[in-house]
Parts: sequence; structure tokens; C-alpha cells
Amino acid sequence: METPQIEMGGFKVNSPQVPNGGLRPTVSSSWNSRGTVERALKSIRIVVFTSKLNLLMPFGPASIILHFTTRRHGLVFLFSMLGITPLAERLGYATEQLAIYTGPTVGGLLNATFGNATEMIIAIYALKNGMIRVVQQSLLGSILSNMLLVLGCAFFAGGIVHRNKDQVFSKATAVVNSGLLLMAVMGLMFPAVLHFTHSEVRQGASEVALSRFSSCIMLVAYASYLYFQISGRSNIYSPIGNEEAPNEDTVEEDEEAEIGMWEAVTWLAVLTLWVSFLSEYLVNAIEGASDSLNLPVAFISVILLPIVGNAAEHASAIMFAMKDKLDITLGVAIGSSTQISMFVIPFCVVIGWMMGQKMDLNFQLFETATLFITVLVVAFMLQDGTANYLKGLMLILCYLIVAASFFVHVDPQSSEYDFHS
Repeated sequence: METPQIEMGGFKVNSPQVPNGGLRPTVSSSWNSRGTVERALKSIRIVVFTSKLNLLMPFGPASIILHFTTRRHGLVFLFSMLGITPLAERLGYATEQLAIYTGPTVGGLLNATFGNATEMIIAIYALKNGMIRVVQQSLLGSILSNMLLVLGCAFFAGGIVHRNKDQVFSKATAVVNSGLLLMAVMGLMFPAVLHFTHSEVRQGASEVALSRFSSCIMLVAYASYLYFQISGRSNIYSPIGNEEAPNEDTVEEDEEAEIGMWEAVTWLAVLTLWVSFLSEYLVNAIEGASDSLNLPVAFISVILLPIVGNAAEHASAIMFAMKDKLDITLGVAIGSSTQISMFVIPFCVVIGWMMGQKMDLNFQLFETATLFITVLVVAFMLQDGTANYLKGLMLILCYLIVAASFFVHVDPQSSEYDFHS
């Protein structure tokens, strides 16, 4: 048996042997393990210590301690909410890092999906506890927050930075998303109209059956939209002016990943688990927080909860608008609203069906009317494909009107979460 040889500096030398016929372990294996540890430490430093919002992370464990040591539900709710906020933002960051490896189309889908992970987790915990109205109102609030507050702040910030011109975005994207949002409004409107006109074949059962059927149809529509988006039609979604020669700024702004692909996947799993854990305490404290803070459950569900879930979308949408990348801003804000209305809400109806909870699409008259008017306002704002700070300010002011409306709104079912049962 020949002695293995290693070429070094142009000369071949015999390599050291070990009894089992393999090569003797070299220093490189220890360097590899050291490199793995260094990469892990660097990843922790980047994810945990680079964001100033992470200063709020200790509120998460503090909320758990308060839950077991006191009965102050208001503080438990506030601390849980503060603790989840940086986790939602870091979840968005890890998704963006993973999107660099997967490409823009799959990356956009990942951004929307994990951007809504917080809302979905909170909704499933509330559904498990039979708090159907909290599920409905928190998801509705997330749609309203994305369309009015997040998009409004992005348009306003982008308009202030680029105040000498109107920013432009792809009208095709806006039209497709507006169409899907109107379809979602239609899906939510018919069960509500059926209920309030008392025109059901079977009282209570018909609206649940219609909701489940409509949810399945909406899920098929959303799956078709995803296929349409992924299967080579991405040229429709290219920004206005993309036919021109790419400028140097575009090349410069291609992002480089700060953490590895598997590191991003690991962080997504860890952060999602921690959000799930804190969401249970958040949901359990809602009713007590409503009494101790003297706030309507509707206001907490529609206005306060979505602020937590939308932390990631809010930050990234404003950042992209200031960089004059409004198509990505629209993908984050309107794309997220589309996913909640066409996927998360129908998905919760189906999950509730499996759990034996009578979750339906009857969001009550006040909430359905609010969503319908909001979708119309935003669709009109987006129809010309331009944005400026005035449009942003108008959207923010519209959101303040919505927030004030829910502050004075008494939900007739707020004291009875399982009213469908």
C-alpha cells in the first residue's frame, strides 16, 4: 500500500499515517470548530445586539414572572406586548437575510409569511381559548394598520426625503392587490349581511357554513395568486422605469447577507418559538387588561395588538420608501394585508373548524364597514401609481379616525367570546 503524498511548495512529501490507514488529524479540524464557534458568536452579536429595539427584550421574561407572582393583568399584557415587539422586528430581519439566498420572488413570499407569523400565532392561541372576537378583531386590525398606518408612514417619510418629486411604483402590483383585497371584503361582507338581514336558511348555522365554503374559495384564490406571481410573470411586477438601463445605485444597493442561510433558518425557528411562548401570556391577559386599563377589548384587539405584530413591516416599509424603493414598500405593506385577508383569516376559519370552534367570516357590521371603506380609500390612493408626503399624511389621519372609532366602540359580543357556540 502506497504512502499518501501531499504536495507542498512543488515537492511531494509523505503524509503522516495513523494505525487505521487514515490521515492523522491536522490543525485544520480544530480551526474548523473554532470557526464554527466564531460564526455562531458573530451571528448572536448581529441578531441580538445590533438593534436598539432589543433593549425591550427583558420585558418578555418579566411578563412571565409577573404572571406567576401577581394578578396585575394590565402589566402582564403591556410587558408581553413590549417583549414581543423586538422579536417581531428580529423575525423580519432573519427573513430578509434568508430572502437574500432564496431570490426576490420567494424572498418576498417569505417576508410576507414570517412578517405575519406573530399575528397568526396570537390568533391561534386566542382561537384555542375560544376568543373568536379577539381573533377576528386582531386580524382586522392588522389589515387596517398595514394599509393605513404602515403605508401612510412610508409614503410620508419617503415623500419628505424626496420632496422635490413624486415617487412612483408599479400600478400592476397595486391593481392586483386591490382586487384581492376587494375579494376578501366580499368574502367577509356576505356572512355579515346574511346575519343582519335575518335571511339565513338555518339561524346561525348558515353563516358558519357559508364562511367555511368562502374560506376554502379564498385559499384557492390566494394559492392561484402565488402561482401567478412565481411562475414567470414577475415582469409584470417590475417597477416603473425598469426598462431603462440599470444605474449604478441599483448595483450598489444589492445587499450582502450578514448571517449564513442556516443561521437565518435557526434564528427563525428560535424567534418563532419564543413569540409563541409569549403570545400565550399576552392572550390570557387581554380580558384582565381591558378591565384594569379601562380600555375596550375592541380597541386592544384592533389597535394595540397589530402594533406589536407589524413592528417588522413598519420599520422595513419606511426604510425602503426612504431609499425610493416603493415597489418593495408596497409588497411589504399591501402584500401583508393581502396575505392576512386572503390566507390568514380563511386559514383561521379552517383551523377553528378542525378545533370545533365556530369561527366565521361575520366580523359584525361596524368592522366590516370599516374594512370596506379602508380598502376603497387605499385603492383610490394607489390607482395613479404615484406617492408623496400628502398621501402619506392623509392615510395616517385616516388611521387616527379609525383608532378613535374603536376607542368609543362597544362590541356587543365583547363580554362573550364564544358567542357562536
